[in-house]
Amino acid sequence: MSPDLTQKSISFNSARFLTSASRLEECPPDHGAEVAFAGRSNAGKSSAINCITTNGKLARTSKTPGRTRLINFFSLNRENCRLVDLPGYGYAKVSRDMKDDWQKHLGHYLNDRRCLRGLVLVMDIRHPLTDFDQMMVEWCEHNKLPLMILATKADKLKFGQAKTAMMGIAKKLEAFQCLEHLVMFSATSKRGVEECREALTAWLETDG
Repeated sequence: MSPDLTQKSISFNSARFLTSASRLEECPPDHGAEVAFAGRSNAGKSSAINCITTNGKLARTSKTPGRTRLINFFSLNRENCRLVDLPGYGYAKVSRDMKDDWQKHLGHYLNDRRCLRGLVLVMDIRHPLTDFDQMMVEWCEHNKLPLMILATKADKLKFGQAKTAMMGIAKKLEAFQCLEHLVMFSATSKRGVEECREALTAWLETDG
């Protein structure tokens, strides 16, 4: 369905912390629209969210990757529109039981959250498509959930190297219909920020 033109346009600068949840029943009411950000710990997810919202303190960046174990919700200026920061994976020094519990509740959110409009998968352009990334891509394909990939830290490579890396990612994922946007991104240089905002806006302004 087309966007509702009677509502105010989304401003990502308006993002404010709303609440945290460790399980599905603690999440905000399941109506409106939200887009979730996922990524392996140290892929630059928090930096990407802070860059998109021009709020350097919105999503916590930590010297200890994987410290954030809660699902964090951020409100926007448009009613019932939210950005969601999902727990990072890969380097978190937590017990096996805690990690299993953590993954179970994240799975509940991804499987049962009806207002979820799309998933932004953040991956380091220098180390793309880890096992976690591949799992998330396949999950989106299976559930027909629109996917945007932010290939972060593009400033760490020369432009030619970055373009080659992007073509490699695109080729490996060409069979996945869920992939709607593949964005070369850098929180440092701001590359890809506007492209990402435009895609987020389209998802959030579309009725479910």
